[in-house]
Amino acid sequence: MSVEGPAAPVPADNVLDWLDVEAEKRAQAGLVRRLRPRAAAATELDLAGNDYLGLARDKRVAGAAAAAALKWGAGSTGSRLVTGSTELHAELEQELARFCGTQAALVFSSGFTANLGAVTTLSGRESAIVTDASIHASLIEGCRLSRADIAAVAHNDPSAVAHALRTRRHKRALVVTDSVFSVDGDKADLTALNNACRETGAAMLVDDAHGLGVLGDGGKGAVHEAGLNAAPDVVTTVTLSKALGAQGGAVLGPRRVIRHLTETARSFIFDTALAPASAAAALTALRVLVEEPQRAERAREITATMAERFAAAGLPTSTPEAAVLAVRAPFPDDAVAWAARCAERGVRVGCFRPPSVPDGISRLRLTANAGLTDAEVEQAIQVVTETAPAAS
Repeated sequence: MSVEGPAAPVPADNVLDWLDVEAEKRAQAGLVRRLRPRAAAATELDLAGNDYLGLARDKRVAGAAAAAALKWGAGSTGSRLVTGSTELHAELEQELARFCGTQAALVFSSGFTANLGAVTTLSGRESAIVTDASIHASLIEGCRLSRADIAAVAHNDPSAVAHALRTRRHKRALVVTDSVFSVDGDKADLTALNNACRETGAAMLVDDAHGLGVLGDGGKGAVHEAGLNAAPDVVTTVTLSKALGAQGGAVLGPRRVIRHLTETARSFIFDTALAPASAAAALTALRVLVEEPQRAERAREITATMAERFAAAGLPTSTPEAAVLAVRAPFPDDAVAWAARCAERGVRVGCFRPPSVPDGISRLRLTANAGLTDAEVEQAIQVVTETAPAAS
């Protein structure tokens, strides 16, 4: 039997030719993505970003970031365990925990790294993870890195979660879910999920990125709204880049969980700390929310108004429960063209297409901003409605 030798060397210029093949496949499927830098001065109504409370440009928040940069420097200079942890980080953690009603908090450089750290350190090879099929990409990556036995069950189905927990092979288990799902804006039934966890001896990790600042008493989040903020078996992750208009992420929960993450989470230990300017901005935004809790109600009100008007216009719309609303498009190309027409008329909206959406249905994704006036909300509704594809 002949033995084949090593493959012939490929010229350096051709080693990455496969990238062009993949790019052509995406183009044929209508899945090309391009960066669109925006100017500093807003020229469109922004219903695409996640600045739910209108705080990203608030002078108090931006001013705090500028002052912190001048005081502490442009960067944090190292990881939190070396030189990167400042008084601002500690103050932010204390006030986040106090606001959300948890024992402790730990600030990460982003919501993505917070989720990676939480999932991987609360699971492992000898544990099971049960997830909702529609969790955020950062949670999915955390699950993959965890090396746990993973079961992804039907979206928003606590009974499926309970079944997976009862039939798991490993004693230790973790249920992972978003509180508000980022595509359609629907809420998880956190009470039912926690009941399933307690019946089977599992812990629960909730990504409250889209709940913090919008849901619960004064915007304290979906976990607080469900009465689970102080639960010994529930851990919450949040982002500081949505309702708080800044940058970064955090994990909140029992002190022993925070201690465990501080000592073992690779995305915390080996990552450069959140910049002081971002920590100061998030801290100031949190204080503004405490003083102005009506911002949370305003964000929910805007989303509900848009949903009602789109439904009346015959557009297939999700049922919003926080500050995210989805309007379906027939095909990926329709969604792209629809979003472009909205932009031409001065309204920027999000455009979600496969593979970003797990169900394969393309959508416009609209987000509320508590800083919008009634006239601006009306303008956005008219533009989205009048530019909709005929077959939608």
